[in-house]
Amino acid sequence: MKSVADITLNTHLKGISQPRTAPVQQLGDKFGAALKNSIAEVNRAQVGADRAAEQIAAGETKNLHEAMIKLEEADISLRLMVQVRNKAVEAYQEIMRMQV
Repeated sequence: MKSVADITLNTHLKGISQPRTAPVQQLGDKFGAALKNSIAEVNRAQVGADRAAEQIAAGETKNLHEAMIKLEEADISLRLMVQVRNKAVEAYQEIMRMQV
């Protein structure tokens, strides 16, 4: 014979009444790490684009196409990072305008 599960409201409320702070902290850590990695990646793209431009200007390389691709990738990644920053600032300002 199968056992009957307890489906009373008190049993379910006991299960959700426990505070769950660890997952929120883990999400914050993951978000911070992802943000830090994204900024580092944008910086690497900018440094690579600068090197490519310097090599073209110095005549060390003849591959103009690859240098232009690196410059455009760095430009697009920087624009995206600025837009993400603008959205984060906008969200912060919206939270600060909320009345408690």
